[in-house]
Amino acid sequence: MNHTLGAILYFVFLFPLSKLPYFLLYSVSSVVYIILYYLLGYRKKIISENISLSFPNKSKAEIKIIVKEFYQHFADLLVEVIKNFSVSNSQIKKRVVFENPELLDELYAKDKSIVIATSHYGNWEMLAVAIGDLAKHKQHAIYKPLNSKFYDNKMKVAREKLGLTMFPMADTLKYFKMKHESPIAIFFASDQWPSNPKRAYWTQFLGRETPVLMGAEQYAKLFDWPVVYCEMKKVKRGHYSVRFECITESPNELAKGEIMELYGDKLEKTIRSKPAYWLWSHRRWKRTKEEVFS
Repeated sequence: MNHTLGAILYFVFLFPLSKLPYFLLYSVSSVVYIILYYLLGYRKKIISENISLSFPNKSKAEIKIIVKEFYQHFADLLVEVIKNFSVSNSQIKKRVVFENPELLDELYAKDKSIVIATSHYGNWEMLAVAIGDLAKHKQHAIYKPLNSKFYDNKMKVAREKLGLTMFPMADTLKYFKMKHESPIAIFFASDQWPSNPKRAYWTQFLGRETPVLMGAEQYAKLFDWPVVYCEMKKVKRGHYSVRFECITESPNELAKGEIMELYGDKLEKTIRSKPAYWLWSHRRWKRTKEEVFS
């Protein structure tokens, strides 16, 4: 997008829209849902296929319900991301509640920096904003910069407003090697299609052979950091709860791939509990293992 056009869109439409109260934004979301599902059919083939193949025992009627619920959630997610441009600290703290931050505090007391394995479930953008003020660890998160420098900056500022530090994927090793005054936490979203599936770890996930990003495990083992699973659940419209679960405090005691297997098991359990809240529009299964290695 042209920089000037992008700036006009932001200042004339997106930022003023973000100032609306949540109840009005959800009216906008309901309209967006109708447009995406009924008028545009946004990625409907990919979404329907991902869900139906992940839940082969569900009927067509059940799959259709999950698909529609996903579109409703996705529309909510879009307006919630816009709201992040101007959301206040008090608003975000009311809407993202951390159930057990003491688990992280216990690791901090042991002088341990940690890898936090998260996913594209719930609203990861609201999590990014809220996490900055969490517990005692200084929070860091890896991200892929947007093509638009204007929107990349606006999103970065929104995510960092409570104290999170975002850094591009290319700087991951640098952040692990840095000398920090106190223990830190680095977030990895490990549930997307790897850029190089030949180098990925392949496992069964949602009943399908799936390549898994190994970054969280590899860095945890290289620097001997504990790995924590971050589960985000949607309580109701605009409200989320977050719970942490330690996968391992001793990553080098586990076999290759075991950390990501445990992460995948926990994420699958989360998804199966409420399927509609995962990012089904992502092409998670672009190619089979046979196609990748043929």
